Amino acid sequence: MRPRVLVASIGNIFLRDDGFGVEVLKELDRAGLPPWVQIADYDIATVHLAYDLTGGYDTTILLDATPHGRPPGTLSLAEGIDTHALRGDAIFQLLRLLGGDAGRVLVLGCEPACVDGGIGLSPEVEAAVPAAVRAVTELAWGATPELPARVRTEV
Repeated sequence: MRPRVLVASIGNIFLRDDGFGVEVLKELDRAGLPPWVQIADYDIATVHLAYDLTGGYDTTILLDATPHGRPPGTLSLAEGIDTHALRGDAIFQLLRLLGGDAGRVLVLGCEPACVDGGIGLSPEVEAAVPAAVRAVTELAWGATPELPARVRTEV
């Protein structure tokens, strides 16, 4: 049996590049993923993510804007929680209290150019979406993603 995978977008589409994950999910929905992969947008209501994770997943892939001081549009892949002020630590503390298991947690992040009020990604972040879609697709199929040279990977 194949592992169950959750690909979860977190962020706020009203803060420009913080909507990175939503745009990746839109493309993933069009690309088609294996049936054992579920995609969901949690927006800023990340407490719902904790409740959904109580069902248990083998792998959880979080998509988020992650400022680390790199050039805008730079993707990073990290194991564990490493998102901006994420609500992440609180999510996983709540998950443990609820008795759930997120399995292996990966964060596919994108360095934002702008998180001011407004809708729509910056050109740099928009250009990173196709590479993020490829990375998630490869992760879903169990491969190690080959990110473009301009993309930095942290594991």
